Amino acid sequence: MITALEPLGRDALPDDEFTALVRTITGDPQAVPADVRVEPVDYPIGTPSTESLNRVFGMSKGVKWSCFVKKFQSVRHWPMIHMLPEEFRALFIHNLPWQLEIAVHRSDIADLLPEGMRLPATYRIDVYDDDRATLWMENITQEPGPWPIARFERAAYLLGRLSARRQPHMVEPFLPREHVTTPGIGLRFYSEGRVSRAALPALADPQTWKHPLLSAAVCNLGEHGLRDDLLELGERIPAVLDALEALPQCYQHGDASPQNLLVPQGKPDEFVVIDWGFDCPQAVGFDLGQLLIGLAHAGELAPEALPVVHKVILKSFQDGLKAEGMQVSEDEVLYGYLGSLLVRAAFTALPLELLGNADASKELFEQRVQLTRAMVDLVTPVI
Repeated sequence: MITALEPLGRDALPDDEFTALVRTITGDPQAVPADVRVEPVDYPIGTPSTESLNRVFGMSKGVKWSCFVKKFQSVRHWPMIHMLPEEFRALFIHNLPWQLEIAVHRSDIADLLPEGMRLPATYRIDVYDDDRATLWMENITQEPGPWPIARFERAAYLLGRLSARRQPHMVEPFLPREHVTTPGIGLRFYSEGRVSRAALPALADPQTWKHPLLSAAVCNLGEHGLRDDLLELGERIPAVLDALEALPQCYQHGDASPQNLLVPQGKPDEFVVIDWGFDCPQAVGFDLGQLLIGLAHAGELAPEALPVVHKVILKSFQDGLKAEGMQVSEDEVLYGYLGSLLVRAAFTALPLELLGNADASKELFEQRVQLTRAMVDLVTPVI
């Protein structure tokens, strides 16, 4: 075994298997790996089913090569599982499909992706008996710089086309399992757990808003009504979920933030699609929520830019649906989009988990208060 691979643990492949992998990556049947190094990915892991992210770099005959190594795990292995209420843990473990991305790469989804979208190349998949797996795939060097508005427009159009191609009567879920074909079941499960059990009680607690970080952010921005607005919207969640489930449904990407729509360097009109989620039918427009707020949530897009992005992606998504012959009204797409955004993100954008953390900053809390307000203002007239 190459010593440099030791940080990968059990995925440190024997020499012959690693050589075969490098030959797959390079397309050179005579390739010999050299100057190998493993670099952990400097990106916060927010998904309990992701164990680790690494990049592997090397040379062969003077030519550079690389790959991306993503390790998956059942959430029973998640180090934070003890933070969940004990009565909720078994259901959480059962319902979170940790094998989803493996199933995506083994599926025929590449044939359904509209031109301009593709999966990263898959080099190797290893599945282990203890509910863990590893995916070796293409390492994408991304186009530098912020997303221009035209890129949001194009992404929304292609997501619309993809949604129309994945209507429930046309496709199956990636991972067939009990109740997964029930409209909206993924968002309802998320709402009952992450929102109703954790976020809303914390938002309702007056002590939360008295914490110096959040209190200062609210005062500095004059957002003294934000708590009441959120709690009022929280009371509407049951009706919103019912309305979402009555809308036209599609299997969608499920987590279509810009961070999961990678733009390869030198190919500004292409998206490499990663990190799929919510493998069940959701209301048409569901994907637009994460497309809208993904960069703002990461602090890479100002919250005040969201209304402009919102208008562009709403129209473009509907244009994508129409291009595939799916006739859905703008009101239906708008409600599917903003209703899903409300439940998925509006109550969890404030980083309450960082209250008491010495590294938390007032700038972060002010930015998230602004983001939360932007979402509240978007959804309130519609919901």
